[in-house]
Amino acid sequence: MVDKFKNKLQCTCNDVVAFEIIDDIECDWGNHVVIQCPNCEELFSIDNQCPAFQNISKLVNSNTGLYSKDEIENYVSNSHHN
Repeated sequence: MVDKFKNKLQCTCNDVVAFEIIDDIECDWGNHVVIQCPNCEELFSIDNQCPAFQNISKLVNSNTGLYSKDEIENYVSNSHHN
């Protein structure tokens, strides 16, 4: 999954950037793989939805084909709840 983020993508700040990949960040519910925009510094959880980070669906809307339908369903179904 991390390979998807090695290419430049459009961030929610509207810049096309190479995201920094951070392999292990802890939240109240466990650990995540996240990406960070070098421009706006926003963090996005890429393994599952977590209220501590931005939702990857915001990037999927701007980057067609980033996640398949099955990957999106898996991302949401494994989400943390507040």
